[in-house]
Amino acid sequence: MDRKTIIINPLDNVAVALCDIEKYGIYEGVTLAEDIVKGHKFALRNIKAGENIIKYGSPIARAVKDIKAGEHVHTHNVRTNLSESLQYTYSRVSTKLKKVTPRKVNVYPRANGEVGIRNELWVIPTVGCVNGQAKLIVETFKNRYGTNGFDGAFTYTHPYGCSQLGDDHERTKLILQKIVRHPNAGGVLVLGLGCENNQMEQFKEGLQGVDLSRVKFLVCQEVEDEIESGVELLRQIAQVIKGDKREERDISCLKVGLKCGGSDGLSGITANPLVGMFSDYIVAAGGTTVLSEVPEMFGAEQLLMNRAKDMATFEKVVRLINEFKDYFRRNGQTVYENPSPGNKAGGITTLEDKSLGCTQKSGSGPVEDVVFDDGFVTARGLNLLNGPGNDMCAVTNIAAAGCHLVLFTTGRGTPFGGFVPTLKIATNSELAANKSNWIDFNAGAVLESDFETQLEKLIDLIVETANGKPAKNEINQTKEIAIFKTGVTL
Repeated sequence: MDRKTIIINPLDNVAVALCDIEKYGIYEGVTLAEDIVKGHKFALRNIKAGENIIKYGSPIARAVKDIKAGEHVHTHNVRTNLSESLQYTYSRVSTKLKKVTPRKVNVYPRANGEVGIRNELWVIPTVGCVNGQAKLIVETFKNRYGTNGFDGAFTYTHPYGCSQLGDDHERTKLILQKIVRHPNAGGVLVLGLGCENNQMEQFKEGLQGVDLSRVKFLVCQEVEDEIESGVELLRQIAQVIKGDKREERDISCLKVGLKCGGSDGLSGITANPLVGMFSDYIVAAGGTTVLSEVPEMFGAEQLLMNRAKDMATFEKVVRLINEFKDYFRRNGQTVYENPSPGNKAGGITTLEDKSLGCTQKSGSGPVEDVVFDDGFVTARGLNLLNGPGNDMCAVTNIAAAGCHLVLFTTGRGTPFGGFVPTLKIATNSELAANKSNWIDFNAGAVLESDFETQLEKLIDLIVETANGKPAKNEINQTKEIAIFKTGVTL
C-alpha cells in the first residue's frame, strides 16, 4: 500500500493513519511528534484549546489543551461537543442518484407478494422456558427426516416471554410475531409453554392471515410428548415448503440492513463508505436499505435530518432521535457514553467521530421513511429504524423489520450473525486475512484498488448470497436473536 495517511475532507484539521507510522516521519506536510497507530488521528496544524477538531468535514470534538501539528489527537486531549438536548431545523439537501443497471437475483416468491432469499424451517419459542424443547425438536426432526428440499431447520431462542410488563412484554411479542412472518422462513412452528405471559391465543392475534399449512402452533403443557408432537408438525410444514422454487427477480426486491460493530478508525474511510455506495446503488435500482443504531446517529443526526424527503419525514427523524435521548435520560445516563474501549483502541475518539463514520453506510440518498417498534419497512429507498447500537439487538430489529440480509461492517471483528444472512465486511485487510472464517468481504482492498472496483465485487457477493450462497455466519451456524429491553422484569 503506497498511501499511509488520508485527509478525508478538505476542511479537516486532522489526518488518519492508514498503517502504523513513526515519530519524525513527514506525512501530509507535517512532521510527526510521536508514533501514530493505524486508524488514529494526528493534527495537521496547531490547534488551540477550545477549538473544534474537524474530521469528515464536521466537528467531532473540541481540544481541551493546545495540540501541536503532528501530535496524536485522541481521548487524552479532546472532549465531545455533544449535549443532552438540541434544537433541530430542516435544511433539505437533495441528492440525485445516478442511474444504474439493476442486477437480477433468484428468490422465493411468497403468497403475500414478498420474497425470501432463504426457504428455511423455523421453531420460534414464545417464552424462554421452552428453549430446550425447541432445540430438541429441531435436532430430532433433522436426524429423522433431514432437510433435503429446503434450506435448513433452525430455532431462535431467547430468555423472554414471561415476567415482563408493559412495553417490554409488547416488544417481545411484536418482535417474535415479525420473525414468524419473515419471508426467509418457508414455514414456522410457534412453540409455547402454556402458563407464560406471552399467551398463545393473544400471540396468534398478531398473525392474522398467515398460511396455516406453513405456520403451526404447539403449547407444550397441552400435549403428552411435546417433542414428538413438535417433530410431527415440522414434518407437515416441511412437506409444504419443499415445493417452493426460486424465481428470477430484479434486485430491487431486496431489503438490505446496514450495520456496523467493532468499528475502528478505518470504518468511516473504507467499509462504511463502500456500503454507502451500495445503498445508493440499490436505492437507485428501486430497492430498499435500512439504517438503525440510533445512538450512533448522535452527532450526525442533523445530516440525516437534512436528507429527509419532506417535512413530515424530518419530524419523524427528530422524534426518533429525541425519544432515544429520553430513554438514556430516564435511566440516568448521558447520551454520549460511547464509543466502546475497542472503538477507542481502533482510533475512534468521540461519539461524533463514531457517528459520522457510522452514517456513511447510508450513502447520499434521501431518507424516505422512519420505522418505529411496531412497524415493518414498506417504503422503498433509505429507511431509518428505531433501535440500539448493540449488535445482536440491532441486527434482530433490522431483520424483524423485513430485511433479507444485513451488511455488517467491522474493524475489530466479530463472529456474530443474526437470523438472516449477516455479511461481515472488514474495514482492513489484516482483519480479513486473520479472521477469514468470520469475514465475507474485505473493504480494506479499496486502499490498494478503488471504490468502484470493490463496489462491483460487493454487489456480486450480495447477489450470490441472495441466490443461496451461505454467509460465513450461516456456515458457522452463528444465527441468533436478541430482543431489546428497557423495563422491569418481575
